[in-house]
Amino acid sequence: MTDMTQHTPSPGALRRRAIVVGFIVAAGLFPCAAWADQVVMKNGDRVTGSIVKQDGKTITVKTVNFGVVTAPWDQVASVSSDQPVNVVLKDGRTVRGTLTTSEGKVAVAAQDTKVEVPPGEVTSIRNADEQKAYERLLRPGWGQLWSGTASLGFAGTAGNARTLTFTTGVNAARVTNTDKTSLYFNTIKASAVVGGKSAETAEAVRGGVAYSHNVSPRLFLNAFNDYEYDRFQNLDLRFVLGGGLGLHALKTEKSRLDLLGGADFNHSSFSTPLTRNSAELFWGDEYSLKLSAATSLVQSFRMFNDLTNGGDYRVNFDIGAATKLSKWLTWNLSLSDRYLNHPATGRKTNDFLYTTGIGIAFAR
Repeated sequence: MTDMTQHTPSPGALRRRAIVVGFIVAAGLFPCAAWADQVVMKNGDRVTGSIVKQDGKTITVKTVNFGVVTAPWDQVASVSSDQPVNVVLKDGRTVRGTLTTSEGKVAVAAQDTKVEVPPGEVTSIRNADEQKAYERLLRPGWGQLWSGTASLGFAGTAGNARTLTFTTGVNAARVTNTDKTSLYFNTIKASAVVGGKSAETAEAVRGGVAYSHNVSPRLFLNAFNDYEYDRFQNLDLRFVLGGGLGLHALKTEKSRLDLLGGADFNHSSFSTPLTRNSAELFWGDEYSLKLSAATSLVQSFRMFNDLTNGGDYRVNFDIGAATKLSKWLTWNLSLSDRYLNHPATGRKTNDFLYTTGIGIAFAR
């Protein structure tokens, strides 16, 4: 007869096995608990993850295996959330609680109440991070929400010829729910010594500030003030102050296109000597595009028609790209063109400035 007692686990061993099994079960259930939100589409597809936001047209869910997934809100059959979210209703109320769908209605279970509404009454849904970002845009301080890039470049040679080129470029913007303030500054200074003769080969400074304020979801008012100096165009100072009306023609998470037009006053003084004071009509666009998670592009165009001196006009065109190399380090490229159809005597109509180099990215 075989003695079975030697194979019977002791009470202590049984407790240890129970603890191990408990840890295994908890480890298996933990990802499900962390990613318990679920969206079911009308065609039967299911998306499981964490609800990020819903903007009235689409719902965004962050999943474990497929990253961020976006789906049409009007094609959602049911939705549920394990963690509280902020639900904004058409009547202006914001309810924070967990989501469920029952009998064709969206139910929000808050701490002390429960609200049930048709899906069409839900204007937006935000998780905690999205709500914090939204509230930050409501009443920010003037020193907050600034972001942009700044670069500084040097280049030179030594030997038979000595050259030195110095460039800087700064672009910054502060964007809120209702307005946008932007600043820019570009400069280049280059010199050369060849055969004992020295000469300035380029010297130009361009800068300005612009402000726009939304008067409706699509329309905005804008004002701007530009300054420019270009030694080799004999331009001592160009001062431009103007404003007008704009249209948000395109606005998505990755791209934005604004069309604008209006009037301005242009004071240009040249060292020839020549001074021009004129009223102008202008039109143009501003475009931004996020090419990838690391690279973004911005473009600006303005056409200015001189009302004081009929037939005269000028064109400003700027385009730039920034690629993040690290959290704060960027590689920047900027191209800036200024065209004047009636320049100072003996000068060309077109001046083109381009800079590239390593810079820093900042956000506050």
